Amino acid sequence: MIRALQAYVGVIDPFNRMIGRIVMYGIFVMMGILIWSSISKVFLVPSLWTLEMAQFAMVAYYILGGPYSIQMGSNVRMDLIYGEMSDRRKAAIDAVTVVFLLIYLGFLLYGGIASTAYSLGYFGSEPISFFAGLATGSEELGFLERSPTSWRPYLWPIKVIMVIGIFLMLLQVLCELAKDILRLKGHDMGAKV
Repeated sequence: MIRALQAYVGVIDPFNRMIGRIVMYGIFVMMGILIWSSISKVFLVPSLWTLEMAQFAMVAYYILGGPYSIQMGSNVRMDLIYGEMSDRRKAAIDAVTVVFLLIYLGFLLYGGIASTAYSLGYFGSEPISFFAGLATGSEELGFLERSPTSWRPYLWPIKVIMVIGIFLMLLQVLCELAKDILRLKGHDMGAKV
C-alpha cells in the first residue's frame, strides 16, 4: 500500500504542478483582455466580448490553479493553533478533516457534470448516463446553452474547464491525503506547509 501511495503522489503532484505553472500565466491573458476592453471603450467602438471573456479567463485561472494552490499549501487556513503543531500532528488532523473536503468536492463535481450536461442540451436527471450515451452514440447533443448577454457565447467550454479543474482538485486532495498517511507511517514527505 505504501508503494501505491508513493506512486500516486509521484504522478499527481508533478502533473498538477505542471498545470499550475502553465495556468499561472493566464493572468497575462486576463490583463490583455481588460486592457483591450479599456482601449476599445475609450478610442474605438466598445467590444461586446471583453467583460465576459475576462470572466471566463478568470474562472479558468482560479479553477485550474486550485490544485496547485492546495499542493503549495497556499490555501486559506487558520494557523492559530495549527501552525505550532508538529508535522505528524498536522498530518493526523488533515487526514481526518480532508474527508469533509472530499465530500464537498464530490458534490461540486457532480453539480459541475450536471451543469455541463445541461449546457449541452440534456434536461434529464442522470447526467453521467448522458455522457456515457454521448460516448457510445446513443445520446445526441440538444439545444446548446448560451449566455443571455448580447455577445451570447456558448457556455459548455467554460463548464468543461470547471469540471476538469474540480476533478484535478479532487485528485490533488487525495494526493495530500496520501502524503498525510505516508507522514503518519514515518515516511519523509517534506515539511507540512
